[in-house]
Amino acid sequence: MSHPLSDAALDQLFRTARTYNSFIDKPVSSDTLRQIYDLLRWGPTSANCCPLRIVFLTTAEAKERLRPALSAGNLAKTMSAPVTAILAYDTQFAEHLPRLFPHVDARPWFANPELAFETAFRNSSLQGAYFMLAARAVGLDCGPMSGFDQGKVNAEFFADGRFKVNFICNLGYGDTSTLFDRSPRFDFDDVCQVL
Repeated sequence: MSHPLSDAALDQLFRTARTYNSFIDKPVSSDTLRQIYDLLRWGPTSANCCPLRIVFLTTAEAKERLRPALSAGNLAKTMSAPVTAILAYDTQFAEHLPRLFPHVDARPWFANPELAFETAFRNSSLQGAYFMLAARAVGLDCGPMSGFDQGKVNAEFFADGRFKVNFICNLGYGDTSTLFDRSPRFDFDDVCQVL
């Protein structure tokens, strides 16, 4: 049976968690990156399709490959982050369904290219959210962004065309001295209906 998380855990995951634009000079271990994946992989996806693919950029040389694709506003923070994750989706995710969804052959469900794209993009976005929650759960801070040239990222990192970038997320231990005041959020009654 599930139990509510502690207030401290809810703060770490949601209430006091922030989007970071700068990080302290402290490395992130490969073991920590594995811990993130080992948590996020349990989040649900349609027909357990699991389309997310991640490229972790951990060296200056790897990040230089990303530099030409970044918008000016995202350049400095990405180049100085301990890790930058490129979160992408597998356009041919259905190939893996016999392994991931063995109850029935679900591959024909996604034969329509438009439905396959929608499924890959939607579910990699879900997995990207799980990724950020998992990173926060293991003690990291996140700086997700969409200010980049998708075509350049895909050409540089996914040249065969099978994977496509969804978004990019910097990871590390956030520098709280550089945070802006928190932006407002909608209240429940502003955006929710209970029918």
